[in-house]
Amino acid sequence: MNLIQKQVSLLSKHIVLLVISFIMFFPFLWMVTNSIKTREEIWSFPPVWWPQDPEWGHFIEAWNSAPFALYIFNSTFTAICIVAIQLLNSSMMAYAFTQFRFKGRDLLFSIILVSYMVPVAATYVPSYVIISKMGLMDTHTAVIISNAISIFGIFLFRQAFMQIPKELIEAGKVDGASHWRILWQIIFPLTKPTFITLALISFIGMYNNYLWPALILNSEEKFLITKGLRQFFIQEGAYGIEWPLIMAASTFTVIPLLLIFVFAQKWFVSAIGDRGLKE
Repeated sequence: MNLIQKQVSLLSKHIVLLVISFIMFFPFLWMVTNSIKTREEIWSFPPVWWPQDPEWGHFIEAWNSAPFALYIFNSTFTAICIVAIQLLNSSMMAYAFTQFRFKGRDLLFSIILVSYMVPVAATYVPSYVIISKMGLMDTHTAVIISNAISIFGIFLFRQAFMQIPKELIEAGKVDGASHWRILWQIIFPLTKPTFITLALISFIGMYNNYLWPALILNSEEKFLITKGLRQFFIQEGAYGIEWPLIMAASTFTVIPLLLIFVFAQKWFVSAIGDRGLKE
């Protein structure tokens, strides 16, 4: 009887997970199917789940209607640069907080965590003034350096580094290893899933970033994919009249994110399920 109850409980959990997964996946599925429908099929009631004659040419038409290749490149390039800088900064600061002992260390870390509670929008005005005085307006450099620090990354790495046995660090010091070598040859291999998790989360956030880049980037050749997609919606999309083209453009703009998640999924799940290292 207990075995039957366990099987029923397990089956119920799987059903709930399938329902939740479908609910989360449905918006993307609806976007893809709408991209190959006609305007009449999109607005028809009852809804048309699959078009009678799929219009696959909408993807080519949308791609040729705006420089989406340039927009995707700009977003990917800036996101990769930001992720690389954030990984370097966050790992070094987390190493300092976990391996160095200095006066005011805990107070400094508390101040950093408190700054994480400040709304991002509250930093736009001072950041805009600083970027303007540096002469970096309408440049990708401004987008990169203004997102160079990740408070979440510092906290995440600090928690991961604290789980590493101190004996490994001490052994490295005894062998004459420098702090740089300890960080990248001892700590990094043991916390690689954490690095990949932060890289994935940060890349998605920076790739989808809209408001701040839209404030400092004015030239069309500098637009990120978010601003470019918005521009396409206004001009080519005629404020939502050409919904099939808008859905097609939205579909191929998320492909880079899907590919990255597919390749990094193993390490991402590993980092979520990581319970630390045992001494």
